[in-house]
Amino acid sequence: MTNKPNSPQELGQNTLEIQKIEATVDSAYYFRKKPFYSFFKRFFDILISGLFLIVFCWLYLILAILVKCTSKGPVFYRHRRIGKNGKPFSMYKFRTMKDDKRPIEQQLTPEQLKQFYTEFKVDNDPRVTKLGKLLRKTSLDELPQVLNVFLGDMSIVGPRPIIDIETDKYGLTRKVLLSVRPGITSYWACHGRSDVDYTERINMELYYIKHRSLWFDTKILFRTFLKVFQSEGAK
Repeated sequence: MTNKPNSPQELGQNTLEIQKIEATVDSAYYFRKKPFYSFFKRFFDILISGLFLIVFCWLYLILAILVKCTSKGPVFYRHRRIGKNGKPFSMYKFRTMKDDKRPIEQQLTPEQLKQFYTEFKVDNDPRVTKLGKLLRKTSLDELPQVLNVFLGDMSIVGPRPIIDIETDKYGLTRKVLLSVRPGITSYWACHGRSDVDYTERINMELYYIKHRSLWFDTKILFRTFLKVFQSEGAK
């Protein structure tokens, strides 16, 4: 086996079934311990997230005021996600949706509901506020997740955190997905983001776990910055 990450085009040649079989049969390769990598990854997570929270506290304050003044509802959105080893945690974001208490079936069209239950996202979501669209496009809505990193629920780089029902899509590779901390950004996020379907996303997340390293994390982080500045993929 090679540890060299492939391009998204090369990765796309592997079907979900092949990826799942490989992650099941050769699971030891995915679960292998990396003490050097794990230690320095957590060290940099604490260092970078701590400095970021201190240096950019003014930005958090400005965004909080904007969210509060432009729409009714709380400043932060807190959602239950599944973390490392299946431990649930509350993931924080700046609220980007209207504070609508109605059931989701009354807020979306049948076509939008179908997409939501299939991909867990909706294109041109009518529930998103005007400010929310800007925050999502620039990924500023995810800044509160830096606190999740500092607390140890997440990492700067890792598979994107998902809800419990989404883990069912991973089948027998669910334990592989949950063997690492979820991240603010991921291999999937910087190689397609909302532009790829869920099957390809699963392939990418499993691929990251297989090839994770400090160098791979650095490349993902650098590419994520480029992606955000180019405003690609976010919806």
